[in-house]
Amino acid sequence: MAIDHLSGALGQGADRKTALSTTLRQRILTMQVAPGAVLDEVALSEEFGLSRPPVREAMRQLAGEGFIELEANRPARAASMSYRTLRDFFLVAPMIYIAATRLAAENASKADIAGLRDIQDEFRAAVRSNDVDSRVFQNDRFHLRIGEVADNAFLLPSLRRLLIDHARIGKIFYRPSNARMVEELEEASRQHDDIVDAIAGHDADRAEVLVRAHLDLSRRNMAMYAAPEGLQMSLEC
Repeated sequence: MAIDHLSGALGQGADRKTALSTTLRQRILTMQVAPGAVLDEVALSEEFGLSRPPVREAMRQLAGEGFIELEANRPARAASMSYRTLRDFFLVAPMIYIAATRLAAENASKADIAGLRDIQDEFRAAVRSNDVDSRVFQNDRFHLRIGEVADNAFLLPSLRRLLIDHARIGKIFYRPSNARMVEELEEASRQHDDIVDAIAGHDADRAEVLVRAHLDLSRRNMAMYAAPEGLQMSLEC
């Protein structure tokens, strides 16, 4: 009986730690926690009913994933963003996304395709419902799942890190402010469908063409709203 009680308590602690990690990822992706913001260890311990050691362990894990920055003798912070971040993102994103999508087209099983279609259904529902945070989160899931289907141990960590800033830089794209941006958001959703179809057809060349167009569509808005004019010009070089 005592062993069962202890096992249950440990399980609850693991569940709370998982909930903490999942919640922090979502808050950082959706900018509920701003880039560079201090993460209050005590407040998180109280919110999730955890002692400080498992909170620190979760933060170390998230730091390894790129969500959090840890420095000696300083509080943990959400990953910062700078002009360098933006420049590096726009330079590297096409290479990573194209490689992941081509490999996914080569490797995808029927189950993988079904999973991608399910995520795309959630993204489309978020577009229809005007749920900005859900749009960000489901887009992240969509491209991450493509990276998982690509099944490359060297590529996936880079994609995971890239997606963090894609979500944060691109949030403006998911909150359209005019008719053109509304139409482009709808177009992005249609492009997701086309990308899944290309992956399902194992057509890596077609998948590459589509993901390039998809990146160009979002890039115009992200560069316009996230980068000053001088930086935007340098990104186009």
